[in-house]
Amino acid sequence: MFYNNLLCFLVAIFVFSASNPPEKPWLPPVVALALLLASLWLFAAVAGRQFAAAASAGRYFRAERRLSFLAVGLFVVLVGLLDLKYYLQPLSLGDRLPVLTDIGGLAVFFLLLALVWHQGRRRYMQLFHSRYSAVGFLWSNLKANLPAVLPWLILSLVFDLLQLVPYPPLARFLRSAYGELALFGLFVVFLVLFFPPLVRVLWNCRPLPPGPLREHIASFCQAQGFRSEVLCWPLFEGQVLTAGIIGILPGLRYLLITPALVDNLDREELDSVLAHEIGHVRRFHLVLYVTLFLGFSLLAGGLGRLLPHFVLSGELFYRMLAIVPLAPDTLLGLLVSAPLLVLLILWFRFVFGYFMRNFERQADLHVFKVQGTGRPLVRSFERIATLGGGNREEKSWHHFGIGERVAFLERCEADPSLIARHDRKVRLSLVAFYLVIGLLAFTLHRVDGERLAGGYEVRYTEAVLAQKMRLEPGNSVWPLVLGDFLQSRRLETKAVAAYEQALTLAPDNPEIANNLAWLLLTAHDPKVRDAGRALTLAEGAALAREHGHILDTLATAYWANGLVEEALATQARAVRLDPRNRAYYLKQMETFRTRTWGEAE
Repeated sequence: MFYNNLLCFLVAIFVFSASNPPEKPWLPPVVALALLLASLWLFAAVAGRQFAAAASAGRYFRAERRLSFLAVGLFVVLVGLLDLKYYLQPLSLGDRLPVLTDIGGLAVFFLLLALVWHQGRRRYMQLFHSRYSAVGFLWSNLKANLPAVLPWLILSLVFDLLQLVPYPPLARFLRSAYGELALFGLFVVFLVLFFPPLVRVLWNCRPLPPGPLREHIASFCQAQGFRSEVLCWPLFEGQVLTAGIIGILPGLRYLLITPALVDNLDREELDSVLAHEIGHVRRFHLVLYVTLFLGFSLLAGGLGRLLPHFVLSGELFYRMLAIVPLAPDTLLGLLVSAPLLVLLILWFRFVFGYFMRNFERQADLHVFKVQGTGRPLVRSFERIATLGGGNREEKSWHHFGIGERVAFLERCEADPSLIARHDRKVRLSLVAFYLVIGLLAFTLHRVDGERLAGGYEVRYTEAVLAQKMRLEPGNSVWPLVLGDFLQSRRLETKAVAAYEQALTLAPDNPEIANNLAWLLLTAHDPKVRDAGRALTLAEGAALAREHGHILDTLATAYWANGLVEEALATQARAVRLDPRNRAYYLKQMETFRTRTWGEAE
């Protein structure tokens, strides 16, 4: 269950962090609030029906798993359609601490999970013969799930606090590749030094009481040269038959055993389970998990750097921008984050899951080294399957099914060479993983994102302004701005069309008429030039607003139409009205005297 919840939290955190709050919400706040409340009510109702049909512990866990994934889907809807981040953005204190907004988003996801836990409380108490108040049950589940998100929360908080330090070199360092590596190192330090004790407290783990059992376990571990504190793990009231190990350093390493496991296994079977957990340590699986996360971070970081350029250089973004009512940066964020989200799910489900399953099998095989046989572990698995009430053949993305594990142990019992072959398979898989990740990270680092995009800035700006025009069809400002931008980029035919649209919306606006007239007079493309139309526009603009730059356009229009004396007189008026630009106007007058319009550049 923990790994399923971890995947859910990773997806929820990624979706919320990658989203961009819009300038204004897509739906009116009252409508968004009504839809939010309706969604929560419907989700709670679905959860209640799911748990009502859970007649066994196995069905209870499956219902909880399905509802957790459904909570992720609903959370994505809240972020994407109800603009959740827009309403939580003020928590960031003016973007000084973005992590506070992320914590708010995570709190909403915990609210969805709290609805699941609330609806499942009565069934849980029936199945596990326990009593909880509503608040106590929610708090118990919250503590069980906090370890899945605390590393991210603490790392994000530290990063934001460091960003507030008024020391520019530090900010530049944090944004560099070395800064990212340093933060990952900080993350590893937290996992090694602080995470295990924190989990111990949150999961209410206590040392095994003194007695023969504790002495036996201590003696067994000592015989294996293994150091770890052994704790009683009250998972699901201690009624689940399982064990686990957390921590890398011996002094901060804890071997967790549930009471049900101790009560239902004999000493030899218990030793086989201990040997399995020791196998994880002997094979450095906990360290390897960290390197697997590092590999994903390198790959995602390289892709994240290039994806915006790739999206902006393609057609999909501009086609979608023309039809969806989303801000350009929001749409860009969605198109960039969607592939990364798919990569996260696929990587966690298949790559990480592949290594988890094979690490578990490798730990199973450690019993042959410790006990010389796998039969005690086979008996343990069979007992766990029988008492757990689950399907012996049921498997998950991170564990082989009990039937598969038993069958493999029996094959290894008959053919011990399979043990070495599996170890070799794991080693080769790790080498292939590191080589592929290293090659991909190096290749992505070498790609020039700017060259990949190929000057998308012009097209992006044009698309943004075009969208503004569609969303506010009666506002003449946007086609005017678009025309100015296109003219600056010498996209003169498009600029004329934009100005014409602006003039249609605001025929009495002198700035629009002036800018269009100037373009018709100075266009590099001879097909765009139109001196007669320019004169008409310039005269109208000058009548409405007699400013220096408008008179300059009118003077140029007179000159273009062969009316040199009128051009000089008009330019002289511009000098008197706008003496700050006197030198430019005098230069223009000299041009009018010495050159014809067709000769001018």
